[in-house]
Amino acid sequence: MSVRYGKGSVHPSEARELRDEATGGRIVQVTDHPSINHHLYFLTSSFTPDQKGVVFASYRSGEAQYYRAGFPEGEIVQVTDTAGIGGYSGILSEDGGTLYYTAAGAVRAVDLRTLEDRVLASWEGGQLGECSLSADGQRIVTAMKRKGVSYLTVTETDGSGGEVIFECPRTIIHPQFHPTDPDVIEYAQDPAPRMWLIRRDGSGNTRLYEHGNDEFVVHETFLGPGEELIFTVWPYALKRMNLRTREVATIAAFNAWHIASDRRGGRVLCDTNHPDIGLQLVDVATGQRRTLCRPGSSNGGSQWRKSRYALKEDWEAASRQDRERSLSWMEMKVDTVYGPQWTHPHPSFSPDEGWVAYTSDVSGEPQVYAVEIG
Repeated sequence: MSVRYGKGSVHPSEARELRDEATGGRIVQVTDHPSINHHLYFLTSSFTPDQKGVVFASYRSGEAQYYRAGFPEGEIVQVTDTAGIGGYSGILSEDGGTLYYTAAGAVRAVDLRTLEDRVLASWEGGQLGECSLSADGQRIVTAMKRKGVSYLTVTETDGSGGEVIFECPRTIIHPQFHPTDPDVIEYAQDPAPRMWLIRRDGSGNTRLYEHGNDEFVVHETFLGPGEELIFTVWPYALKRMNLRTREVATIAAFNAWHIASDRRGGRVLCDTNHPDIGLQLVDVATGQRRTLCRPGSSNGGSQWRKSRYALKEDWEAASRQDRERSLSWMEMKVDTVYGPQWTHPHPSFSPDEGWVAYTSDVSGEPQVYAVEIG
């Protein structure tokens, strides 16, 4: 029997409970569909505030759409039906009632109760990245690429419009609002130097850390309430930076990869690669860490075997590989330098910080999982 998809379509639960063979940790497999499924980006939580649901992206209908699954088990409901969705762009409002996301040059909002979907702002011809929500919930920052130029855009969540606040000839990625100050944005320029701060109105653009391409800084984000940043010097160390003094210190010397802080700033969650030693929970004060589970994901991307930024020849080689390889089942080209992203675990905390959502393709297709911290 064929399955019908569309906004509001309801599908049976795919959840099952597992135990990690290495740690004994309790794991809930949220999705089990022969397609690409992944949770939201690791800089935001995929759980609803009451933790009775997990929001994720899936290509099960042939293109990326967002779904909500009951947690630890429950029906799966399709919540969007929009072309050109950025599967990693979504972020939930603080009350969990709205999912903000980007699609086809627009910042959009879908009400998860009524499934009413509206455009908050749009830029024709723009390619938008993931959303980050300000501490007061009033604005969304996104990176945009248009005609080879990069921009930072800020959109009002009340639907009153959006504006470009900054233009840059270099690539802009991963802008994030400060966790407590709604007027401060951290973002990355690529390649080095990587870490920058800017005001919400586009003023005060400031480089935080001077380094060259031989120091591979990635995945910067705020530590706890935002007095410090954490970042990875790949593949050597997890580090912290005091935003007032710019002092840098090592938290732990190991191959931390994608990183996320708890709200207090006492623990950092990360995955690992080359070698994959599983999801790690790191104590910021001592650098001690423990393994939560071993996702067993394939961790794609040629760049992660290197300790420098990708050069032009890396991208040209990847383009040749894309032309020569067969396309994936939904006929889209895949970044072979840094991805495919859905082969990376990208761990993130639940609201009560008792669970960790992650993605793994250990079963053959990327699926959404959650491991209990315990």
